[in-house]
Amino acid sequence: MTKHSLLDEETINLYKTIGKNVKFFRMQKGLTQLELSLAMGYKSVSLVSAAELYTNNKHFNIEHLQKISKILNVPIAAFFEENTK
Repeated sequence: MTKHSLLDEETINLYKTIGKNVKFFRMQKGLTQLELSLAMGYKSVSLVSAAELYTNNKHFNIEHLQKISKILNVPIAAFFEENTK
């Protein structure tokens, strides 16, 4: 049984797309991972750094995305778009 056995490739790719887009918009706004983490109410970058890269199956949940959307002033739907740089 592999780590990804409960998740299909499509879902994994979605998590990776979301992470990539969060990183893109965060950097576009000039925020560091720590600044975003602190604004979200976390004391370290562990969640943001892992979820941006989908490391160790860490990903953003809908609550995270809602907070990030408000912090970065980006529509939440933008995180799901596949063509963002």
